[in-house]
Amino acid sequence: MRSPLAARFARLRRPGMVDYLLLLTVVALLLLGLVMVYSASQFAVPGDPGYWFRHQAIWEIIGIAALIVTSRIDYHLWRKVALPGMGLCVALLLLVLIAGHTAYGAQRWLSFGLFSFQPSELAKLALAIYVADWLVRKGDAVRSLRNGLLPFAVLTGIVLGLILLQNDLGTSLVVAVLALTMFYAAGANLLQLVPTLALGTLAAVVLAAGTSFRRARLDAFLHPLPPGCASAGSYQVCQGLISLGSGGIFGRGLGDSVQKAGYLPNPFTDSIFAVTGEELGLLGCALIVFLFGLLAFRGLRIGRRVPDAYGSLLACGITCWLIVQAAVNIGSVVDAIPFTGVPLPFVSYGGSSLATSLAAVGVLLNISRHTSRENAGSPRS
Repeated sequence: MRSPLAARFARLRRPGMVDYLLLLTVVALLLLGLVMVYSASQFAVPGDPGYWFRHQAIWEIIGIAALIVTSRIDYHLWRKVALPGMGLCVALLLLVLIAGHTAYGAQRWLSFGLFSFQPSELAKLALAIYVADWLVRKGDAVRSLRNGLLPFAVLTGIVLGLILLQNDLGTSLVVAVLALTMFYAAGANLLQLVPTLALGTLAAVVLAAGTSFRRARLDAFLHPLPPGCASAGSYQVCQGLISLGSGGIFGRGLGDSVQKAGYLPNPFTDSIFAVTGEELGLLGCALIVFLFGLLAFRGLRIGRRVPDAYGSLLACGITCWLIVQAAVNIGSVVDAIPFTGVPLPFVSYGGSSLATSLAAVGVLLNISRHTSRENAGSPRS
């Protein structure tokens, strides 16, 4: 028999209402992120421990406003702006290469006075919207080499190439998995897709081995704990693992991280998961993983129950983007994959990433308004 709590959620999820469990999951991640950004950035600006917290709060307000707007726009309307939106993002990615701001070895940002923006974050949402529309228009032709795989490879290759030229391997990895997941969900031919994945993996290895700093990251992945964290290439990974290990099961206590006080680089951005592990322990890390697992379940459930192929593919793309990015961030910190700098969605500090991710969640919530139990497992058209 269904539990009283499940019955209550079933009543809340009647047709025409958003997926409240998904919304509550994102809100929980946002609140946890605010707390951890404040804690992890306490020593970042001398004399002003709340500096980055205030900035994160402002970006959360902007992102929540974007979520409210996109959740009220019928997701079918995004098909009308899919092509111009993709064109605008390609233009912005080109502009970054010409007049972009460089930081941490990557040329990713466009600066407008006090305001800076990362076009590759917007490109994730624009690509999900455009690829979903393109795949629906292609229909069964996605299974052919000439009309499916080749034009798809050109389209995604242009976006990936522009992001790689910004020296941003982490974002390019997220974008690649986002696009390939949508292509597979649309019915791509596995006999074509497997060799493509093999070539893509080979290209990634060549790129990683082609520059000294990426070779250093590969070496750090293989040797993450040199004595005294003395190796420059493995320093961030080493300090992150020390941070995680010192937290134990229950953590040192909120605000009591030692590593954030000048030892761990980027403690409130790329390495915030390590600070969470040190202060809140294994239980805090498990909570984050659980919340992202719940987000994945609800997002893919929305895609399975929406009555049209466009909504299904768009929900799949947005969900996979957020989950893959979380997996890349967490995997880098725990040394499960070579370190690559991407923010942990909704938790790390990062204005462009936070606002764009919340706007994408708004689109996902709007799609959830059109789902029903009867659509589960039904064929798409």
